[in-house]
Order: sequence, then C-alpha cells, then structure tokens
Amino acid sequence: MGATHKEVLFGLYDDEEILLKAVQQAKDEHLDIMDVYTPFPVHGLDPILGLSESRLHIAGFIYGALGTLTAFLFMTWVFTRDWPIIFGGKPYWSVPAFIPITFELTVLFASIGMVVSFYTVCGMAPGKVIPTLDDRITDDKFCIAFNTNDSEESEVEKIKKFLSASGASEVNTKVI
Repeated sequence: MGATHKEVLFGLYDDEEILLKAVQQAKDEHLDIMDVYTPFPVHGLDPILGLSESRLHIAGFIYGALGTLTAFLFMTWVFTRDWPIIFGGKPYWSVPAFIPITFELTVLFASIGMVVSFYTVCGMAPGKVIPTLDDRITDDKFCIAFNTNDSEESEVEKIKKFLSASGASEVNTKVI
C-alpha cells in the first residue's frame, strides 16, 4: 500500500483578526476549508468553523476518578486486610490519613491519562512524522488550508483569488 498524498493550497496570514475575517468570509462563500493552523489558540475560531467543544475533559474526570478509586481501595486493603497495624492511635481504616495519597494518585492518573488521550486523539504517536505546511505556522503565521486534490483548475484559481483578496501575505501549494 502506498501513502496517499494531498495537494494543499494554503494562505499565510500575519494577524489573527485578519484570519478570523477570512475564515468567516470563506464560510460565507461556501469554500470547503480543510483546516486552519495557528501558533496559539485563537478566540472565536471554533464557532466560525463549526467545531463542537472537546469532550477531553470527560476523559480527565474518568482518569481522576480511577486514580481516586485505586488509591482509596488499595489503602483500604493494605490497612485492613494485608497489614492491619494500629499506629499513632489511628484505627485500621482511617479515611483522613488516606487523603494525601488519594489526592496524589488522582492527579497522577488524570495527568498521565490526559497526555496519552491527547496524543492518541491528535495522532501524535512516538516516531510518527507529521508533515507541516510551513514552519512559520508554529511561530508567527496563521494559515487557512484547502485540499485541492480533486479540484478543477477553475476552483483552484477561485481559492487563490479568495486567499489573496482576504489578506493572505502569501499563497502557496504543497503536496503532503
């Protein structure tokens, strides 16, 4: 199996306000945006693109609850069944003494789980090389990208004119 390549036409913008106006204009003109790349989160971009809120926080809660349950059940087992010793005058099952470890395992499970989930959702496995359109997108440029694989020449010209008219400082094509 060979890798499929995409021909991408993209415009680079210098300012996020110009980018937001361009994305809104592209949506109004019913242009099919492949993706928008920014060096930092741009407030108001998600609603314009029609993206729903991430459900990653639900996974974070589940990972945290799993950490809490693991810590609490493990300490309950250790101090009541495996090693029942009264120390410091505390009873075998002393819930207040469990709180620091429970908190730490809650944070540990949630943080590790969220990192693994984020990398999985974003397709950023170790060793995987993700192609970039332009290195400046991670620094100070904003980008609107269009997939032009199956587009006719007239559509490509329409997109190029749109990018130039909407304030793009550069318009480029790249096969990724």
